[in-house]
Amino acid sequence: MRSSTYFPFIALLFFAFACKNSSPQQNEEPEAALSLEETDFGQTEEGTAKLYTLRNKNGMQVEITNYGGIITRLLVPDKSGQLDDVTLGFDKLEDYQKDHPYFGAIIGRYGNRIAGGKFTIDGKEYTLATNNGANALHGGPMGFHKHLWQAKEAAKEGYVGVELSRASPDGEEGYPGNLNVTVRYLLNDNNELLIEYEATTSQPTIVNLTNHTYFNLKGAGKGDILGHELMIKADYFTPVDSTLIPTGELRPVEGTPFDFRTATAIGERVNADNEQLRFGQGYDHNFVLNRERQGLENAATAYEPTTGRFMEVLTTEPGIQFYCGNFLDGSNIGKGGVAYAHRTGFCLETQHYPDSPNQAEFPSTVLRPGDKYETKTVYRFSVK
Repeated sequence: MRSSTYFPFIALLFFAFACKNSSPQQNEEPEAALSLEETDFGQTEEGTAKLYTLRNKNGMQVEITNYGGIITRLLVPDKSGQLDDVTLGFDKLEDYQKDHPYFGAIIGRYGNRIAGGKFTIDGKEYTLATNNGANALHGGPMGFHKHLWQAKEAAKEGYVGVELSRASPDGEEGYPGNLNVTVRYLLNDNNELLIEYEATTSQPTIVNLTNHTYFNLKGAGKGDILGHELMIKADYFTPVDSTLIPTGELRPVEGTPFDFRTATAIGERVNADNEQLRFGQGYDHNFVLNRERQGLENAATAYEPTTGRFMEVLTTEPGIQFYCGNFLDGSNIGKGGVAYAHRTGFCLETQHYPDSPNQAEFPSTVLRPGDKYETKTVYRFSVK
């Protein structure tokens, strides 16, 4: 009798408790969703430039303009949760339309240098626009960084993003073939910025796309980058001549200032007595990545001890260009009116090797009709 008397009462209490705890808390704020915002950024000769702001639930924010495909701002948290912009650049479109050191831009058709501005495909020689002494650099003076791209929202599960596309006509800056290019910037809730590159061509050409963002994990304009601890997964680098064209050699990094296989402060050896460092006035070299498989693979990391910010770079590419801002000289007045002085930003540009079209032993950058150029890079942010 006692058992049968109390059981319904106990069951009723349990049911009420369960219902109460399964109900949403009235004071609980909903988790922020991935979002995309579009605003006007200014006028160009090719039309109105837009600014696209990507946000995730952690507060990470990436701003991209379809003028040059430029990453204008990238806010990530430090070890205290404080957000700061970790990329160099400008506040206004007009400054990006002037000459600048490729802050945040998509680089194409060919990232890095081509010797003498010439290359040959199938016995035919092509002459490019030169803009780095006798050499062609980063696609020429009117490369992809100086054009307005078509833009639309990019659809990919678990990401928010923008898709940029551009038809580069046959002969642009001297490159053969009509090249149709698509670049997608995609952000997820793991604080990963994924960049996907694709291209097809109407005739044989060369392609080597990359992004030229300058990072400072202290925050843009907050001092030099010499205390950043850098790791590059590379046993070899490609030494250069005095014009920064590769000699064709793959030189071991062991025993040189170019050994970043274990994390080392950028400033520890940047001023060492080394011919290669003199040529580049510091680090401005391609590293041959130790690839173990196809697909995305870890290539480099950077850690800033005072903020705790940690950046990982993953890529499908065979090389990465490490440049430590040697030619920044204070003449570029950046965001917030801050002058970008010597070595206040560094680049980790995923790529095929410089001058590959003229170096038979380097991985080929030739793209032919019917084939598709595809490559991916991820910049992943966390704290330590």
